[in-house]
Order: sequence, then C-alpha cells, then structure tokens
Amino acid sequence: MDVPLNSAVRHNTNNGADLSYPIADNIFAQTVTEVKHYTDRLFKFRITRPEGFRFRSGEFVMIGLPNAVKPVFRAYSVASPVWDEELEFFSIKVLGGPLTEHLQRIKIGDTILMRKKSTGTLVLDALIPGKRLYLLSTGTGVAPFASVIRDPEAYERFEEMVLIQTTREVAELNYAAELVSALRSDPLIGEFSDQLKFYPMTTREQSNHMGRITNAMKSGQFFSDTNLPPVNAEEDRMMICGSMVMLKECAAMAEEFGLEEGANNAPATYVVEKAFVD
Repeated sequence: MDVPLNSAVRHNTNNGADLSYPIADNIFAQTVTEVKHYTDRLFKFRITRPEGFRFRSGEFVMIGLPNAVKPVFRAYSVASPVWDEELEFFSIKVLGGPLTEHLQRIKIGDTILMRKKSTGTLVLDALIPGKRLYLLSTGTGVAPFASVIRDPEAYERFEEMVLIQTTREVAELNYAAELVSALRSDPLIGEFSDQLKFYPMTTREQSNHMGRITNAMKSGQFFSDTNLPPVNAEEDRMMICGSMVMLKECAAMAEEFGLEEGANNAPATYVVEKAFVD
C-alpha cells in the first residue's frame, strides 16, 4: 500500500518496537508482499508498486528501512519487468551491513522505504542498435538484467540476448535460472524465449562452466560452448554489472573487443553500472 506523504507514520520495526517519523515528499513507503531466501547469502523480495511509479528496465532505486530517524538508503536494481504490478529486488546478505544486516530479516507485511526517482546506465537507450546484446553479471549483479530479459522492447531491438552470470556456488545461480525457465511459459515474453541464451558459471563449486567470464571469452571457450561468433563492434552490445573488480576487468575486455562505453546522453556499444549494495 502507499502511505500518505508528509505525514507522521508509525512503523513496526523488526525488533518489535514502534517508530514514528514524517515521510518526506520524495519517499514512498511500500509493503513487502513476498520474501524468498535462496542461500545464506542471497534472497529476493517483492513490494507493492507505488501508483504512478515508472522506470526503465535496468534502472535502480534507493531503498531503506524505517528503523531509524534517518534511515540508511542503498541502491537496488529493480529486477521486475516494467509491466509488473509489484517491484522485485534481489539482494545479498551482508553481516554488519548498515542496511542488509536488517533487510535480510524482513517479512511479508513489513514496510520498505523507496525514494521516488529511478536512474541508471544499464538501459537500452544507452546503447546504439545492434544484433546481439550480452548481459554480463556476477552475483546480485544479475538483478537489472532480470528486468531487461522480461522486457518485450529488448527482444524487438536485438535478435539475440545472452545472459551470463558468474557466482561462487551453483545454488547462487537459482534465481536467474528460475527466471529463464519461466520465460518459456510467460504469456507476454514466451514467444521471444528462443532469442535468449543463459550461460551460468561458478568459480568455486564444480559446474558445467567454471571460472571467470573474461577468461572464458578471451580463450574462446565461451564461444565454443555457445556456438556464438566472437564479439565484434559492428553487431554486438554489452551491459556489465557486478563487483568493482569485475566491472574493471569486463570493461577492459569490452574495449579489447572494440566496444566503446556509452551513457544515457551518449549511446555507444557497452555500458556498466556502478551502484552497489553493502
């Protein structure tokens, strides 16, 4: 539900105490509708969508909890598609993290605070037209791509999309695997499902594809596994989201392939996202 703005709102915090403070003009107070824990490190949650809230696939918002007079806000990519009636987020659990330490304990019915403005660079408008779109992610960096792969416009712009996620363990791939599997029966996106390839990778636990995506692409193993041609700047576009180390390595690789970094006001052939959760 939407909570009226500019009014004192009483929230039930996770420790059972009540806290009352004014909600600002630029903040929505929304209700948790679903929580699912995938591992001891990863979980997703869904909240009600504010009336009139609009965003572009791949954008992020700032969210927080009503557990302090001045709540901590962090950037979270909106994982749900633009047409969804609710908003979905995919989060890591950080011991001692100023937000995630508490966020991981939310339950259905709890309140989530969300700033009204969405923004980000992982949007289709930041790329010039191409044939194939690569979505490179590590861990929860797959969240913005969860929105992109469920956007009909993405399939209209690109003949193929290739979602790549690298995690430490196999179970950490389950969120993305569920999404990809569900696409085939989705009444809106199902007809486009053959245009999407999913390439899951792990770095610690044994799986079909081991190692870093940069090594797999540079060695040619990735292209051998997928029967895709090597990346070329004429046809291929790339979005990158993950840790700082991953962003640096993948951006350097993209430029070795001849791609150029783009932005909302200057579209090009690859983009990166630099907003993180701690």
